[in-house]
Amino acid sequence: RWQVYPLHSRVTLEEQNNVFLTTVPGYRKVILSTNIAESSVTVPDVKYVIDFCLTRTLVCDEETNYQSLRLCWASKTNCNQRKGRAGRVSKGYCYRLVHKDFWTDFIPEKSVPEILRCPLGTTVLKIKQLDMGGPKALLATALSPPSVGDIERTILQLKELGALTTCVQTEENPDDGEMTFLGRVLAHLPVDLHLGKLIVLGHVFGCLEECLIIAAALSLRNFFAVPFKQHVDGYRNKLFFAGNSKSDCIAIVNAFKAWQACRQKGELRHPKEELEWGRSNCIHIKKVREVAELFYNLKKRVRAFNMCVNAQPSTMDQECVYKQRFILQVVIAGAFYPNYFTFGKCDEEFAVRHLAGKDPKTTVMLKNIPPYGYLYHKQLQSLFRQCGQVKCIAYDGSKAFVEFSRNPMEGFKVLPAVYLSVKMSQLKIPLELNVHYPDDIERQLQGVRAASVESLRVKVDCQKKTVEPVEISFGTFQQSKMIPTRLLSIKITEIVEVGHFWGYRIDEKNRTVLQALTAEINYQNLMDLPVSPHPELVCLAPFTHLENRGYYRARILYVCGDFAEVFFVDYGNRSKVPLKKLKEIPSCLQELPFQALEFKICKMRPSAKSLVCGERWSYSASQRFASLVNGYTLLVKVYSLVHSVLHVDVFRYSRCKELVNIRDVLIEERYAELAEESYESQQSHDLLKGLFLDQVRKEEKMPVSSREEEKHLIERLLNLFSDNKSGVPTHKVTVLGPFSPYEVKCYSMTRVSQFRSAFIQKESINSVVVHDAPEDPFQRLLVAAALSANATGSTVILEETSLMPPIPGLLALLSMLFAPAIELRVDKSGKYFTGVLCGLGWSQTCGAPLLPENDMELTFDVHLGMEDISEINILRTAINKLLCECAVCSGQERMTQLQENVREKLL
Repeated sequence: RWQVYPLHSRVTLEEQNNVFLTTVPGYRKVILSTNIAESSVTVPDVKYVIDFCLTRTLVCDEETNYQSLRLCWASKTNCNQRKGRAGRVSKGYCYRLVHKDFWTDFIPEKSVPEILRCPLGTTVLKIKQLDMGGPKALLATALSPPSVGDIERTILQLKELGALTTCVQTEENPDDGEMTFLGRVLAHLPVDLHLGKLIVLGHVFGCLEECLIIAAALSLRNFFAVPFKQHVDGYRNKLFFAGNSKSDCIAIVNAFKAWQACRQKGELRHPKEELEWGRSNCIHIKKVREVAELFYNLKKRVRAFNMCVNAQPSTMDQECVYKQRFILQVVIAGAFYPNYFTFGKCDEEFAVRHLAGKDPKTTVMLKNIPPYGYLYHKQLQSLFRQCGQVKCIAYDGSKAFVEFSRNPMEGFKVLPAVYLSVKMSQLKIPLELNVHYPDDIERQLQGVRAASVESLRVKVDCQKKTVEPVEISFGTFQQSKMIPTRLLSIKITEIVEVGHFWGYRIDEKNRTVLQALTAEINYQNLMDLPVSPHPELVCLAPFTHLENRGYYRARILYVCGDFAEVFFVDYGNRSKVPLKKLKEIPSCLQELPFQALEFKICKMRPSAKSLVCGERWSYSASQRFASLVNGYTLLVKVYSLVHSVLHVDVFRYSRCKELVNIRDVLIEERYAELAEESYESQQSHDLLKGLFLDQVRKEEKMPVSSREEEKHLIERLLNLFSDNKSGVPTHKVTVLGPFSPYEVKCYSMTRVSQFRSAFIQKESINSVVVHDAPEDPFQRLLVAAALSANATGSTVILEETSLMPPIPGLLALLSMLFAPAIELRVDKSGKYFTGVLCGLGWSQTCGAPLLPENDMELTFDVHLGMEDISEINILRTAINKLLCECAVCSGQERMTQLQENVREKLL
């Protein structure tokens, strides 16, 4: 009879306040607290303090210089503070869980002074600012002087940051340097040095407001709350605020601006309304207010350095919004250099086999499924309800594949449901099924081919509510019926994004099929829907844009008020229809295959220009694609068929009656670039080649009689063991997973942590990274705002991460742009650059690298020539020029002009 309350900085405000609630009579209140409550919180009814005499202390790891939280013995001073939590308002007791002799002889009197535990960067800058002589000499006179090695390393890191001058090659004095303009700003700001640099770079690139918000938020406790035992909801909210940016920092900006906007509209006037808004968005209102306070403070402080937030234009077109977001991502990469990470390769062949050819963008895998696992499909479905709408579950022996519904009008990306599922596994949320013993089930079957039914391949369709054995047939055969030849004449009905669209065949044979379908629907006596309309329901709906207003087969996408957005499954377009006009689909029409086809242009990906100015494709790329295909009869040449999507080359006739390849036009106009096809697509291409050559199609199907028999047995088992007809399930089984074989792990680019394992903090958006284009040959860049190490120093922990856009060469470009010095690598012939070494450089005086642990060796994955290196240097010069003008306090007009120049050069 306990009421247990956790008390630490990340729980919600409500949960923190619960510790003050009076206890229910007959119950005992237990507060599990970190040292957050050691000196600041007194709960009146606490009678007993149970102290483990332990504490977590921030310590600077000697080898990596990363901060790490070490578990160590608290000092007697700390323990006496803890004792004071009881007995404030009535008699109290304190139990210390250590031996009395240990307390006397081993527990330290006082904690280790902060100067010996924490980074010295700010202290050294203050010494330089006050011009009190060399930092080394002055710090040696402190009451508890830090080690000489720590001081030397701090000075080198300040040089790497750009706060102190360094003269690469002829570095005379590695233990000192002149203070730069950036150094003066950093000494003046009450934030971490990297966050100070973020603010300065934000000013340089014209996104100061966003950088001030990030700096204020990361300086204080995170305002994203993690409700107790509701980590998945917290993660979902953060994903929502990040949009498609894959950045914790951008999630912070968007959440803060959303709160600000609601307040400006007057929606959160009452504290209760504001708390409710915070609760529904998993945001700590008290902490957001603290961030706002620090944001205004920092805004005021940077004015002294001629840095002002530019007034945003009232109307910004879509491309400008995306450009601004990209520039902010670049600034984040610049501020947190050299906290750079990249990902290991995903073995496509292994992943495809492991996921049994299912779509990795919509499917996750489970292991340790009990025998007759399909009997418990409703339990499994309810376990995934918090992640998304389950479309179907395929059982294969001890494995199961859970597939989520995908909106046909959405681009090809990994569904949030997949991220949330993998997150569940990462958080070790147990997936427990209440099951029957196999012997009990077999007894009910009375020995009828029990072995084969136990491990049957079964597909549970959650939309049609059917449970059936899976046909073992040649996979591509079914869908190859839809594509009788390599070349198809089609009409586009709906464009999803550039190169991704829906349409239907307009040949004679297909026209006959569609006419027969329409005639059949009109012949039927249509009935109203027997169930309330819900997403994924297949029904009949009128197509409002046509004169005849006939009914067609449709799938509900979503319901809003009295209307439903429906997708016509035989044509590929959508429409808004009043709910009362939807009709039930007769069973005879439900089984016929849908005639609409989904297409994707093969061997093409967005260009850097499209990625910078849009979500994936810019508005101008979308407009251009629409102008190329709308209103034309198109000819498509099928390359492959992957997860029911036809990968094709698209042709149309030009005015001169010549065939024009749409992909070639988009590449020529720089909206797109050539790309590899995925392993699955190449496999399918080889299969289809054989299929079209061998027109006599052989189909391996299981005999009808055995299939009917198995179907009958499954139905019998479901009837026997559903709704507790044969007693309650007798025991629990924990299912393993969910997994995605496309999940990738990251590793560090710097030498110091290259051979340490990297772990992304579980609150970060990028704690789950599922590769959505493993065929891309280039490396992705992940930037961490802060790094810490575990207690042993074997693992580097990444905090507040940002995944940069998938642009080839971006990793090398940003490293060269923000590294203090670079050294280029060339091939044997000396004609081409093959890579680069980025870091603080080499000292000729010492004959050694200045800061070897932070050096990064990169291999180029794109061609970089002399003109590219010159452009990088021109951009670096433009940044320096702007900072010089800042130092001499130039006018606002001149500043804006220089900022535009820097942004233009970057883009």
